[in-house]
Amino acid sequence: MPYTRNNLSRESKSSKKKRNRIEPMQNVISMRINDNEKKTLEKLTKTTSKSISEIMREAIDLWCSKRRNLCMD
Repeated sequence: MPYTRNNLSRESKSSKKKRNRIEPMQNVISMRINDNEKKTLEKLTKTTSKSISEIMREAIDLWCSKRRNLCMD
């Protein structure tokens, strides 16, 4: 999540809006999964109220944090 400053900031409201704007994601990755993996993802989306994309992003972050040496460039 982007860091936002508290109300004591001296920035104007318009510059805050520009700074807090999140760039839209433009890259699409498709992958094939089996029926059990799909069921697991569907169950996760229902129980967490997150999209499949959000779940996959978290999975990538988790994988990278456990294998730091491979993900460090």
